[in-house]
Amino acid sequence: MIEETFIHTTPDDPRIEPIIDGLFAEYRARYGDYFGEQEEEPPGIYAPPDGAFIVLLRHETPIAMGAFKRYNVTTAELKRIWTHSSMRRQGLAQKVLLELERLAALQGYDALYLTTGFRQPEAVRLYLSQGYQPQFDPAVDPERYALPPFDGRLPFTKTLLSQPVRRSA
Repeated sequence: MIEETFIHTTPDDPRIEPIIDGLFAEYRARYGDYFGEQEEEPPGIYAPPDGAFIVLLRHETPIAMGAFKRYNVTTAELKRIWTHSSMRRQGLAQKVLLELERLAALQGYDALYLTTGFRQPEAVRLYLSQGYQPQFDPAVDPERYALPPFDGRLPFTKTLLSQPVRRSA
């Protein structure tokens, strides 16, 4: 029997260092230095009440992850959705995405926002299949979005159906 469980953690948790390293290694392999140096994120940006950072463990081994942070009062921004390369094509990214949606709704968000890179067609397919609305033309060659006036990011939005709690400003 496959034993899978989500843990709530932080990006600097030593237990998940291999999966964080895998994410950034894949970004480097796909994009080189296209996106340049990324700004250091403040500690706690993915912590409740404004965010969450989850990791899916299989038999105590990190295999997939995702996070969200506050985008604005009503919207959470999804980040760091990634599955270990040896674990792909098992629906794990979808499982992470659904859990992030559930947690965001519980924290009172009404909507979600995310971006993926122009060289991540599998991510585009995932988000489209889960009802995310592209804020770009998916019929256009995604490499076009790497050229000015674009910045290489492909944005999506989604309205959450359940809104159990209203967020305060």
